[in-house]
Amino acid sequence: MTERFSGTDNYIATEDLKVAVNAAIALERPLLIKGEPGTGKTVLAYEVAKALNAPLITWHIKSTTKAQQGLYEYDAVTRLRDSQLGEERVKDVRNYIKRGKLWEAFVHEGRPVLLIDEIDKADIEFPNDLLQELDRMEFYVYETDETISAKVRPVVIITSNNEKELPDAFLRRCFFHYIRFPDEETMNAIVDVHFPGIKQKLVSEAMRIFYDMRKVPGLKKKPSTSELLDWLKLLMVEDIDENTLKEKDPTKLIPPLHGALLKNEQDVHLFERLAFLARREGAGSRPGQ
Repeated sequence: MTERFSGTDNYIATEDLKVAVNAAIALERPLLIKGEPGTGKTVLAYEVAKALNAPLITWHIKSTTKAQQGLYEYDAVTRLRDSQLGEERVKDVRNYIKRGKLWEAFVHEGRPVLLIDEIDKADIEFPNDLLQELDRMEFYVYETDETISAKVRPVVIITSNNEKELPDAFLRRCFFHYIRFPDEETMNAIVDVHFPGIKQKLVSEAMRIFYDMRKVPGLKKKPSTSELLDWLKLLMVEDIDENTLKEKDPTKLIPPLHGALLKNEQDVHLFERLAFLARREGAGSRPGQ
């Protein structure tokens, strides 16, 4: 299979992102991807796997996830119960070992892509607990007295939303890339991929509003790429045209179908206050005031 990533038909990758992916592949180091939510960090792993014609193994991290789960889990309780019941399978300890995602990736035929998604959700010790396994691409199974080694080093992509600082020792072993929020030219290309043939005047007006909203001071959660795409889809479904978006009425400062863009009540209230202030200013400038 090819070992170069140059983007796909469904994923617009910037030049620096392509360089980062290919550098991580060449160096055989995990690629650590950071960036705002909604900038395509997780989707990148799916597209890299597609581009390399490689299987994808995904490990979505939660606050309760432990590093050991990525290697394997030994079910001693079930084995004890089976032993009490006289089950034949109890003689082979392998029947009670559940393989983790790293084990799957290490023994997979061919070279898989392993996604460790949102690593910063786990305990602070989680990255350190995986240092040796990701470095040496092997681990020891105590219950069976065997070492599991990677047949071929998988392409490892790790995403982080910057919720926690990652340990220096872990960072040293990764190739790092920060996905910057797309500029308007890149965003236009992304929109074209998802909505070929969409009216350009509608896109132009929607993008103006979208980027203006992102600039509003005090916004708790800036709308992301995925939210822009959802909003554009709704605008088309509801047949809202660019003239409606161009509405200069200060009482309509919040755009139509804003629930696709604003995801919490604080931000909705912020725009409502801005609309209220705009109305006051408008009233104060009328003749006779």
